[in-house]
Amino acid sequence: MSHVLLPVIALVRRADLAEVIGSALAAKAAGPGARVIAERLGRPVERVRGWLRRFASWAEWVRRFFAVVLVDAGVDPAVPGPARTVFADAVSAVVGAWWSVASRWPRVGEVSPWLVACAVSGGILLAPSWPSETINTSRL
Repeated sequence: MSHVLLPVIALVRRADLAEVIGSALAAKAAGPGARVIAERLGRPVERVRGWLRRFASWAEWVRRFFAVVLVDAGVDPAVPGPARTVFADAVSAVVGAWWSVASRWPRVGEVSPWLVACAVSGGILLAPSWPSETINTSRL
């Protein structure tokens, strides 16, 4: 068996950078569909639709995980209120966790929320499964 070390800018099994995928997820949380998002990003619609479906399938787990990061890392954390969908709630939790981490470690605020999400999740944000034992939030 071989192992590959991924840079923090990459997600497991994804060719696009975490920031590109994150911008698609944030756009979906705001309302547009896969076709519009794919056109904006210059990516194939099937690829974008795959990202959105995978994230949607784990949205509740992602929301919970990043809400814990938000509360644990924050100096004075403010949990985001409910959004209109579970998908949007999960995106809000990711951004809220980034904000919380950046409030404790200001240099983290210099990178996008999606790079932080990639690092915190160990690159498995869009992986086929989210095994909780592989996630280590102490790596912040």
